[in-house]
Amino acid sequence: MTTMTETSARFREFKMPDVGEGLTEAEILKWYVQPGDTVTDGQVVCEVETAKAAVELPIPFDGVVHELRFPEGTTVDVGQVIISVDVAPGSGDVAPAAEPVAAPEPVAEPEPKAPKGRQPVLVGYGVAESSTKRRPRKGAEVPQQAAAAVQGELNGHGTMAPESRPLAKPPVRKLAKDLGIDLATVTPTGKDGIITREDVHAAATPVAEPAAVAAPAAPVPVAAAAAVVPGARETRIPVKGVRKAIAQAMVGSAFTAPHVTEFVTVDVTRTMKLVAELKEDKDMAGVRVNPLLIIAKALLVAIKRNPDVNAAWDEANQEIVQKHYVNLGIAAATPRGLIVPNIKDAHEQTLPQLAASLGELVSTAREGKTSPAAMAGGTVTITNVGVFGVDTGTPILNPGESAILAVGAIKLQPWVHKGKVKPRQVTTLALSFDHRLVDGELGSKVLADVAAILEQPKRLITWA
Repeated sequence: MTTMTETSARFREFKMPDVGEGLTEAEILKWYVQPGDTVTDGQVVCEVETAKAAVELPIPFDGVVHELRFPEGTTVDVGQVIISVDVAPGSGDVAPAAEPVAAPEPVAEPEPKAPKGRQPVLVGYGVAESSTKRRPRKGAEVPQQAAAAVQGELNGHGTMAPESRPLAKPPVRKLAKDLGIDLATVTPTGKDGIITREDVHAAATPVAEPAAVAAPAAPVPVAAAAAVVPGARETRIPVKGVRKAIAQAMVGSAFTAPHVTEFVTVDVTRTMKLVAELKEDKDMAGVRVNPLLIIAKALLVAIKRNPDVNAAWDEANQEIVQKHYVNLGIAAATPRGLIVPNIKDAHEQTLPQLAASLGELVSTAREGKTSPAAMAGGTVTITNVGVFGVDTGTPILNPGESAILAVGAIKLQPWVHKGKVKPRQVTTLALSFDHRLVDGELGSKVLADVAAILEQPKRLITWA
């Protein structure tokens, strides 16, 4: 039997790192390896979802996977061991673990130090500068039947061999898992045979019931969304991940910062004409032009004219921290919930640059690939509720920020223009601000400036 010393020397444990800013837990969404697989320094072994985003975790050493400590769907505290690796395979007869088991009690054992030359890529560990490329996963170390069984238990896909794993992005895999869809039964329509979100939705109706019947007898990890039982009067959904973070942040913001919301209804007909003109402008080729772009630029100009609104309240030091930069947040609805990534130093960007930044921000958010860093450090936010056909709302401040602008739906309405009632493109703006540091006069000036620019877009040039 292997002694504790020999075990410690032979097996290295990889703990859940803090992949964000002071996060305390993360949910294991997907395992990319199984017991018996060979892993290399820097190879991604799993995907986890924190309170901010989905993140892939690379392992910082070579070896053969010995044990997965938690199944998919488990929320793990930072610092807990999630995987152990045999770094000296062949030196003994210890067989790889057949299935994930519950995590043991934390052991007072110093974490192995990283070799020289490592550069941290995530808080908690790093990879070597000369990190080798990933090797194809090997299954020769364990019998093929046992390996397939473990993979089936981890993925919820029966006895599918790892080599035949369908191609799909992590958000699509999570959607399929939530809907109970076996990706092996889905016909891909994406480029290079990749399964898309639409493919999963298309397969949901015909395969939902058979998948439930063919589910393995092994315990299935809890999914992010609970299945609806026909006839049930209630459905309970665990609060975790992004949804848990949203709830905590909104409660903290609503009961910490005294919110004030002001409204203004604006004729944006000229703005809509400008959007149409910019779409034909060669300088804007290759970027998406929409009303949100002009609204974002208008808010940046309003902040430049009223810089005191771009601030934060430091409760600990009883100070108002004025920001001389604008990290413009854009609230985005994603499959994982509402997130607010921000454009760093948006105040320095030209209109084409801002358009490109907005396009990249939105596409990254929809793919579920927004990093924690992209959501940190915001100063002012825009939330576009108009895309849902809503006139406006009373938005809650993103924690640590001073103001948030809600943009309502743009609709054709009767409007008095040059003394006559005419059909005009009209929208309603709502600005919520922290009344501890933004007085009513200042908040009114900012909202009025945004409205004035949208009514007369040429002021973008004269005021910028």
